[in-house]
Amino acid sequence: METFDETDRRILSVLQREADIALEELGARVGLSRNACWRRVRALETRGVITGRVALLDPAKLGFGLMVFIQVHAARHDADWLEKFGRAVREMPEILGVYRMTGDLDYLIRARVADVADYDRLYQRLIRKVELNDVSASFVMEELKDTLALPL
Repeated sequence: METFDETDRRILSVLQREADIALEELGARVGLSRNACWRRVRALETRGVITGRVALLDPAKLGFGLMVFIQVHAARHDADWLEKFGRAVREMPEILGVYRMTGDLDYLIRARVADVADYDRLYQRLIRKVELNDVSASFVMEELKDTLALPL
């Protein structure tokens, strides 16, 4: 883990919520000149702390109103299967996150789809690409909190 001073933490805290903020405004919020702020941001990018900047979109307004968590039990536990599974999930844009888990569950997939029929199409494509032992899905009824901001 890298160490950061309080100014870096304030810069990161603002940027992770407002990536498009003007350098003048960012500098004013963290107590730096525009140039000093720019140097700090560039250093954080160079160190790989800031890995990118994105626009957050409203999934419902774009036709992806249903979030689904897909629980997967692997058919096998070998390098060939893992490579095939990894390639399959990376090729499917509806799949937003894939996590290898501890405990009874092998993988947890987070996906956004239009509706249950759209989920079924995603499921059918997935099982055609890779052999799975068991798959179950849970559909999100309400999002109480969904953030990418880290607790700085």
